[in-house]
Amino acid sequence: MSSRLASLSAARVAPISHRLAHASTKAARAAVIRPSSAGARKNLSERGPWMSISEHLQAFAPSVTRRHYTTTIDAEEDAAAPPKEPEEKLILETEKVTGPSSQHSFKAETKRLLDIVAKSLYTDREVFVRELTSNASDALEKRRHLELSSEVEIDPDTQNEPLEIRISVDKVLNTFIIQDTGIGMTFEELNENLGTIARSGTREFLGKLDKAAAEGSKGVRDNIIGQFGVGFYSSLMVADEVKVYTRSALKGSTGYCWSTDGSGSYDVAEAEGVAVGTKIIIKLKDDSKEFSSKYTVESILKKYSNFVGHPITLNGTTVNTIGALWTLDKSSITEEQHRDFYRFISHAYDEPRFHLHYKTDSPLAINALLYVPERHSELFGMGRMEPGVNLYSRKVLIQAKAKKLLPDWLRFMRGVVDSEDVPLNISREHLQDSALISRLRNVLSSRIVKFLDEQSRKDPEAYNTFYKDFALFIKEGVATDSANRSDAAKLLRYETSSTDAGAVSPLQAVLDRNPDQPAIFYTVSPSRTLALESPYVEPFVRKGYEVLLCAESVDEFVMNNLAEYGGKKIVNVESREGQEMVRDSEEDAKEGTGALTKEEARELADWMDNVLGDRVSEVDPSPRALSVPALIVDHDSAVLRRIMQMAPSSPARDLPLPPQKLHIDPRNPIIAGLNRLRAENELRATIVAEQVCDNAFVAAGLLDDPRSMLKRLNTILEMVVRPTAPAESVSESESVEAEIVDVKN
Repeated sequence: MSSRLASLSAARVAPISHRLAHASTKAARAAVIRPSSAGARKNLSERGPWMSISEHLQAFAPSVTRRHYTTTIDAEEDAAAPPKEPEEKLILETEKVTGPSSQHSFKAETKRLLDIVAKSLYTDREVFVRELTSNASDALEKRRHLELSSEVEIDPDTQNEPLEIRISVDKVLNTFIIQDTGIGMTFEELNENLGTIARSGTREFLGKLDKAAAEGSKGVRDNIIGQFGVGFYSSLMVADEVKVYTRSALKGSTGYCWSTDGSGSYDVAEAEGVAVGTKIIIKLKDDSKEFSSKYTVESILKKYSNFVGHPITLNGTTVNTIGALWTLDKSSITEEQHRDFYRFISHAYDEPRFHLHYKTDSPLAINALLYVPERHSELFGMGRMEPGVNLYSRKVLIQAKAKKLLPDWLRFMRGVVDSEDVPLNISREHLQDSALISRLRNVLSSRIVKFLDEQSRKDPEAYNTFYKDFALFIKEGVATDSANRSDAAKLLRYETSSTDAGAVSPLQAVLDRNPDQPAIFYTVSPSRTLALESPYVEPFVRKGYEVLLCAESVDEFVMNNLAEYGGKKIVNVESREGQEMVRDSEEDAKEGTGALTKEEARELADWMDNVLGDRVSEVDPSPRALSVPALIVDHDSAVLRRIMQMAPSSPARDLPLPPQKLHIDPRNPIIAGLNRLRAENELRATIVAEQVCDNAFVAAGLLDDPRSMLKRLNTILEMVVRPTAPAESVSESESVEAEIVDVKN
């Protein structure tokens, strides 16, 4: 019995042992994710699943940590876990105050201003990171200058230290620390730089603040930092307490600890263990805990200080990995660098068409790197583009997508403009109205226009390709930017009546080809074919004049605002002025068989004036092109009229068309035939006169609904197919007769 039980137990245990062994094997296999060497991969491919657990471990050693797993799930979870990030390097407060502390009071104006700052509801509190980083960068530059100039003796023990900015944030301690290895400060400099806001006009500014507060202005306090520029003291917006450890780089300098809670005084004491440079420790307020987040501070640094010329590390990780490309010599920058920088600064993935690297010291210090993109979003109906040029001062961001830096029509440009003349603390409000920004805009816009003109001469084919995509921006500039209008007009390109289809010319080329032409003539038509068939264009072509063929509605605004180019007026072929320039003389008017005499033409004009009623203000016999009997002259632009009618709630939508001036050509066979017809059959002549007038309205683009002509056209067709029928039977339709009678009355 006992032996039987023992056998049964052994049989039951065996499968359990087998399953445990199998589970251990699966766990080991799950723990080994991928080989770390070619040899390990080869060993695995040869033996595969037949390898023992120990062979698996040996094959992937030393990359696999030997761990014991109790379940397969544990092994799989461990294998799938991401690798641990390297341990963060935090800045510690290792300094120690050794000497007695002396308390100092802020000056009256400074104290009051600090109180405003500390209690400010300023929306962009993150600017304190920019301000402190900028100050640290300045300190590094000062130290480098002193080391190079040898004006003073630098502490030899620190000469080989790297010039860098280190930032540390700690969520547990709720602190923000920034440290630089720059010039540092002496005791006197501490009191001068941190004890006083060394800014002229403090009293005047506070006076304006009082006045604005008395008038109930709520926005002043919120923008105090941006408007006045308190730099270091911006930290008091987020700080319960600020400590500054600093030691000057000058040989034999002592370390100090400066501290304040912004209440009106500060303490200064000697300290030991202070490194050369400056360390600022900010104990954050409870409502400012977000600035102890590495992610938050990193995004702020990338936004404002990505191009600072010294390394910036955040908890041991370098943040500013993109260099300030615009500070390099233009000849040393590769096309690949331009492409990568353009994509970074514009958040795009296309290639830049052109790039302009512009440096000047007069009239302003400007260092700009600007790009013309390959495409733009407005081309695809995605709405109006935002400006794409960022404003920097000494590689510190002043404003992203600065709206007033370039004229609005240059909003397609991308890049950076760095100007040392722009103060770091200029506010957004001041940016909008600053005379300095206006000067920057004038210089930059003029240079960009010149650059595009240079590109058009350097590579006409590439420029024409650019123009096809960006023509509306150029036209907007000519129409709206009076300061750059004449120069921007050089960038325009149009087909003309003298060039092949698809070939475009600048305005100057038209002038060069036609030195004796009295003006630059243009017409606006949706297609080249319609433009060349226009009765308005025909007399100009017949006289050998070259006419610009404008295809966009906006061209009407462009030409009206440009008005003249190269000393010659720009004239619409449909205008009275344009038509007078191609009007034939009376001697020419006598040529041609069947032409009416002067008296006959005058009588016919008076008769038509009476027949057409209020539709015309006058009918004038005038020699014109032989292909059309009549034209409307001196009329409002059809393009502008349609645009006004399309505007919401526009009064022009309901206004009737005013009477027009109709010119008839006495040499035209239709006019000559109409004169004979009115003597033979006035009813038919009236129908023809009406159609002649409507045809002129259609040619001028003034007939809103051509369907109104259909009944009359059918009547005329019937007159043609039944020429011997009496007029009464042809026009027996009551609607047609009513129309004619109404017109005659």
